[in-house]
Order: sequence, then C-alpha cells, then structure tokens
Amino acid sequence: MSGSPAVVMRLVASAYSVAEKAGAIVRKVLHSGELGIVEKTGANDLQTLADRLAQQSICASLSRRFPKITIIGEEELPDEEVQEDLIENGQAEEILQKTCPAEYSGLTEEELVVWVDPLDGTKEYTEGLLDNVTVLIGIAYGGKAIAGVINQPFYNYQLGAGAALGRTMWGMPGLGAFGFQLQEVPGDKRIVTTTRSHSNKLVTDCVDAMEPHEVIRVGGAGNKIIQLVEGKASAYVFASPGCKKWDTCAPEAILHAVGGKLTDIHGNAYRYDANVKHMNSAGVLAALRNHEYYVNRVPQSVLQALKSH
Repeated sequence: MSGSPAVVMRLVASAYSVAEKAGAIVRKVLHSGELGIVEKTGANDLQTLADRLAQQSICASLSRRFPKITIIGEEELPDEEVQEDLIENGQAEEILQKTCPAEYSGLTEEELVVWVDPLDGTKEYTEGLLDNVTVLIGIAYGGKAIAGVINQPFYNYQLGAGAALGRTMWGMPGLGAFGFQLQEVPGDKRIVTTTRSHSNKLVTDCVDAMEPHEVIRVGGAGNKIIQLVEGKASAYVFASPGCKKWDTCAPEAILHAVGGKLTDIHGNAYRYDANVKHMNSAGVLAALRNHEYYVNRVPQSVLQALKSH
C-alpha cells in the first residue's frame, strides 16, 4: 500500500498516544490518594496501582493494534481482561506525517520488540518527587533501540494549579527527537547525574573518577536522560546492576537521536532482543557529548566488579 505509514511509524504514533494515556492514569491514581503500594523485592523496589494500571493500558492498547509485536513490561501481571477504559486507540498525527528512515520502512510487526516501564521512578512517585517520574516505551529492532517515547506525567507540577501538567517527548535515530528543546551543559563543566536511592561504594568511586564539578542525585533512568538532553547534566553514571532493559531502551533511542550515546560501564552497547536478560548487569554510562572521556575514566576496580556479559 503506497501512502500508508510504515509499521514502525504507526507503532511510534500509537506509543505516543498510549504514553499520554498512561501518564493520565499515573496522575489520576496519585490524586485519588490510594497508591496501592506493594513491595516487590524490598523497600527500594515498589509497585503501585499506577504501575499496574499504566502497564495494563500500554500493553493491551499496543497489542490490540499490533498483535504480532513482542511486548516486554516491567511488572509481572496476571493475564486478565483489561477494562475498556484503559484502552487507548489514538495515534499522534504529527508522527504519522513524518518520513520513516529508509532502513526501518520495511519492518514488520514480528521484527519489533517493545520494552515498557509503565512508571519509572516508583519510589520517587510514592515520596512526592514527581518530576522524577516517567513513562517509558522503547522500540527495538535487531537488538538496537530504534525509537523511544518518554512521558513525564507531572512536568510543570511545581507551577501549581492551572498549569498544564505533563509532556511527551519522542525520538528516532535517523529522524530526530521532538517534544523538548535540546540544550547542552557548557563544554567546560562536567555535571554527573547518578542514582538517588541505589548508591554504594562502586557507584561513588566511579562518579568521583569522572572528576565532576557537580553531582546530581535523582530518581528514574528516564529522568536522568532528560537531564542530559536538556542541559542539566553532561553524563549519567551508574556503576551497578539494577537498571533493566525497559529503563534504558526508550531513553537510549532518544539520546542517540540527538547524537548522544548510552552503553554499559565498559562502553559496550546493550542489546534489546526479545530473549535477552532483563538486567543491565554492567551498569549504565550515558552522555550527550564526549562519551569516550567518561568510558576512559571508569576505574579498574569498577570494570572488574561489573563484568560485561
């Protein structure tokens, strides 16, 4: 069919609308005051009603429209009938209008893998650090992150009543990134963003080795990549297992779309095939510019502790 958008563009356009719907669900649960928190593996690994409902909404909406794609979501949820009001059928028109990069134009549903983190920064969500919270939908092909959508449900929440809450950004290497203003930290400043709640000696040793002028500790992998593309941080350094593929797939695609790079601590790319291990066991190292500088500064002790698989 000439004239109809490529499958991957339709998927991104759907993911955009679906992420906005998930963001609205996340806000609604917060406003209800009933977060429904359960501990998964401990006090730093939480799941809320918002995580569960947002994932149901994302996975059911996308699989209904694209029945043959593989969708991998963070939350282990029972197979159950998803309520109709969680289904989002919209597609972002502006994305459908864009020209698909030639290398992806022939891709089929079967070749695509979608990685979903319905609520990245759950701990921060439960503590009211709402700007740390994101909804992440990453799309991979051939093991590479080729498109990503990030929704920030509470963007602007500090402005108080009357402010329009939330925003959605998306990107695709070869096409660009949209929904935000790309900014860089001045070249003579090194600002490192790292974990807020999962720190240890390896993490701090690695951050110190970068000789940063400033260190920012915040929650959420999606949030840290937003800091990189909005000029608040120059590198995201996390020398520890703990991040998963659904944390990095969407952010990596957006970062790559603007010329940045995300790898493990050794400088090796992560793979996003359907059958890979979910854990990013060799940490995360991401930068908008000068990624090489940061890779070269990782201490030997860290490289040995975090073996690359």
